[in-house]
Amino acid sequence: MRDNPITATVDFAANGIQHGFLKLPHSHDTSAWGAVMIPITVVRRGEGPTALLTGANHGDEYEGPIALMDLAQNVVLNNVSGRIIIIPMMNYPAFLAGKRTSPIDSGNMNRAFPGAPDGTVTPKIADYFQRTMLPMADVVLDIHAGGKTLDFIPFACTHVLEDADQQAQCIAAMRAFNAPYSMMLTELDAVGMYDTATEDMGKIFVSTELGGGGSATARSTAIAKRGVDNLLKHAGILSGEMDVQPTINLDTSGDGCFITCESRGLLEMCVDLGEAVGEGDVIARVHDVYRTGGTPDEYRAQASGILAGRHFPGLVDMGDSLGVIGMLV
Repeated sequence: MRDNPITATVDFAANGIQHGFLKLPHSHDTSAWGAVMIPITVVRRGEGPTALLTGANHGDEYEGPIALMDLAQNVVLNNVSGRIIIIPMMNYPAFLAGKRTSPIDSGNMNRAFPGAPDGTVTPKIADYFQRTMLPMADVVLDIHAGGKTLDFIPFACTHVLEDADQQAQCIAAMRAFNAPYSMMLTELDAVGMYDTATEDMGKIFVSTELGGGGSATARSTAIAKRGVDNLLKHAGILSGEMDVQPTINLDTSGDGCFITCESRGLLEMCVDLGEAVGEGDVIARVHDVYRTGGTPDEYRAQASGILAGRHFPGLVDMGDSLGVIGMLV
């Protein structure tokens, strides 16, 4: 396999704090010999574990970029033992466009792994993470939110894994992040995900969903910042005491936790995020927007728990994710 064309302007082995770029050549109409310049910060002090921290895997999710830009600006070198690699905007073209996917090649970074060094921009970035970034890491945090089309209660999450010891370490890291909710998340299709690539290497992996709607709130940003700080302290990379607050444990492994829309129209939510639902409760109604007088389609919970996620825009289409039920554990 050919080498990846991305080059780093930072030295991953050097002590100190470095701010630079992952430089990906990209020839296009307005810059014949141009490059995609992905900001990166590397903080290293002596020997110790390495944490790889990413935001904007999807470009319309902002808690990660805010929290990681803040960390890159304010981290104190003398409080670090080991290495922190900070990439606030992983899918940088998508982030600059305010879109879930890249405007260059329509690439969804979280479905592009393991990537390809001879692909378009998105698979080239994925390949660089697959073969260069992830092998350096011991702990990986990928901060997500719902973007423009989804909204979630603020949770950290990990997955059920075949390796029980690895899963236990991931759960401990998720709990250390200490979001208001902690979720054992079932992925509907894990093929091509950054999560899967990381876990398949045996790494400790934590992700999040910290809100949505295509923006960040003061609360969701504070949760992200505190979670990053807690996780680095849990990993032994950052000195100091963790700020631990109560968390509610949830699971989405049951049948009926994911509700998919089977019609299109005007969305009427009947339950708000974080509210309790019982099996059979009406979660939402979808009204026909082409004529008056019709009976709306009702969508009912097929599991008991709390409403953990929902479609965000006021109009909904067939196949959209309408709601997610988190079962209390």
